[in-house]
This record gives sequence, structure tokens and C-alpha cells, in this order.
Amino acid sequence: MTSIEKFQALLKLAVQHKASDLHLKSKKNPVFRIDGHLKDVETSPFSPEDLSTVISSIIPPQFRNNWETQFQSDFSVVVDGAGRFRCNVFFQRGTPGMVLRHVKDKIPTFDDINLIAGGFTSICEMSNGIALLCGATGSGKSTTLAAMIDYINTRQDKHIVTLEDPIEYTYKDKRSLINQREVGIDVPSFQMGMKAAMREDPDVILVGEMRDGDTFETALRAAETGHLVFGTLHASSAQQAIQRLFEFFPINARDSMQPQVAASLRATITQKLVPAVDGGRVPVMEFFMIDALGRQIIEAGEFDKIPKLIESSESVHTTSFNKDLLRLVHAGTITKAEAMMASPNPKKLEMNLKGIFLSSGGIVD
Repeated sequence: MTSIEKFQALLKLAVQHKASDLHLKSKKNPVFRIDGHLKDVETSPFSPEDLSTVISSIIPPQFRNNWETQFQSDFSVVVDGAGRFRCNVFFQRGTPGMVLRHVKDKIPTFDDINLIAGGFTSICEMSNGIALLCGATGSGKSTTLAAMIDYINTRQDKHIVTLEDPIEYTYKDKRSLINQREVGIDVPSFQMGMKAAMREDPDVILVGEMRDGDTFETALRAAETGHLVFGTLHASSAQQAIQRLFEFFPINARDSMQPQVAASLRATITQKLVPAVDGGRVPVMEFFMIDALGRQIIEAGEFDKIPKLIESSESVHTTSFNKDLLRLVHAGTITKAEAMMASPNPKKLEMNLKGIFLSSGGIVD
């Protein structure tokens, strides 16, 4: 079996075992990530020469220069019988390596991925503003965004422009018209893609990642001129996400940006994945639907008040991580032990599980 045939067989095996990722490191057994855990595959390792051959066979021409000069690259690859994968290739200690993440063909609904649809459908039905999906790498942000885009695609006649690095889910036009642009292939950068998108008569813009001030400022202008913008951000909470937005700008400009951000930001959804009782993993959410009080707090720069606002909110959509963990435990979807491990405040969750709740978002120390 050639190195390329072995590579293709491993991808098919990964799909069969429902692995989210395949790790290939020179001179080490391949490794699957299944339900969040790393598991060795019983087969011979790839040599550095084998991995170089595989990478050369799958890397798109547009990315060869990056690989040869910067020693790393991101792209997507489709393998017959296995499907689509997001791929990162890199060097470590002078030898090639790669990680591939499986992207499922079927775009999920909110029910498919165990999300309470109400808050998401409310955002999808907005005419303008910015909604941010936050969380660590591998927390399911892309899957949740795909469900949101497909909800719009199924129900509304909109022009949707996506900017992705790389493209993961691929959409078929239903009621909407969707143009997907891949950074590095269809457009040089997110910044240039955002500026171009404003001239493409969009209703909805998806930005794969808010990486810099230029991209976010263009997203703000889009929101102010009647567009709905979805983006992702690496942040572990609503407070951290909103503070991180202002870190894009010089310190002396941040105060002046607060009213603008407060007026345009509609919601932050922070997500993590927790092992489920029946296998696999389910998302748990902190959902901050920004109302008049939320806008006041952002405009005043009082970001430390955001956690208590979320805890005490009477909105049916706003919820804290602990509230969502409590829901999942009561539904029998996750165990109490997993909920405690995922909780940002386990002591408070322990009290909640006993039916004890503090008023006004108080915190158990």
C-alpha cells in the first residue's frame, strides 16, 4: 500500500469510528480524537518522506508557496469515500505533520446538535447587527454557524456571503443565494473579503474569524448600514469576548468605540462541548442576548457587570453556562460529574443542582 493509499484508508477509518480529528506525526502511530479523547491507531507510522508525499499530493496549488516558505498552511481536502476535511500542515522539529478535522456532509439543524432554537432563530431573523460565536478551537462554533446559515437559507430570500479559512460546510442554494469565498483561494485576506463583500449586495455576511481591527471595523460598518454579520472569536465568556473586541484598537480609541459597538452588537454565544451520556459530545452555551441594559453596560465600559447581568436576566434567550449545564443534567443528556468539570463556577452549580438559587446573580465563593 502506498503512503497516499494508506492516508486515504485512515481518513475512511476515522469517519467510520466517528473521529473528529486525525493527527499524523512523523515516526509515530496515527492518532484519532474520538469524543474529545486521543486514541492511537494500530498501524505503522508514516515516515517524514511519506508525509511529505501525502502533503504534496493534496495541497492546493495556491498554498504551495506558503508551505514551502512559511512551513505551514491551512486548506480543505475532499477524499472519495471519506468526505471533506479541514487540514493544517506544519513542521515540528524539522519533520512534517498534519491534523485533519472531518467536516460532516449534512448541515445540522438546531435540534440535531441539541441547541435550544429560540435564541438562534431570533438572531437569524434580525435584519442587522453583529452576532459572535465564541469558544476555543474545536468547540463546535463552525457547526453552530452552519446551522444558523442553513436556517436562513431554508426560510428567507437573502444574499449570504461567507468568508472562511478554509471552507468547511458547503451549502446548496435554497431560498437564499449563497456565495462562499475561501481565504487564500478566492480572496487574499478576511480584511479584503469584508471590504469586497460590502460591494456585493449582501444581506448576511459570515466572517470565519474576527482577527483584527480592520475586519471588525468593516463588520461594524456593515451592521450600521443594514447588514446582519456573523463572526467567530476565540473567547471563553461574553465578558472576555466583548473586552477582546476593544483590544483590536489603540487604548486612546477604545472609549470612543464603546457606543458604536454597543449599538451594533446583538448577541454573543460562547460554546464548549461536553461528553454526552449516550456517546459523542453536546454543546453547552452561555448565551448573551444584548438588551437595553446590556447596551448601557457596554457603552459605559463596565464589562465586569456582564456575568451578573447574564445570571439575573429575565430574557428567555439569555442564559449562563451553569443554567445550560443544569438543563442538560436534568434532561439526562450529560452526567453531573461532566457538568461540574465544565462549569465555570462548580460550587454554585452544586447548589443549583440541589435546588438552591441565589438572587440577582450572586456568586457562591
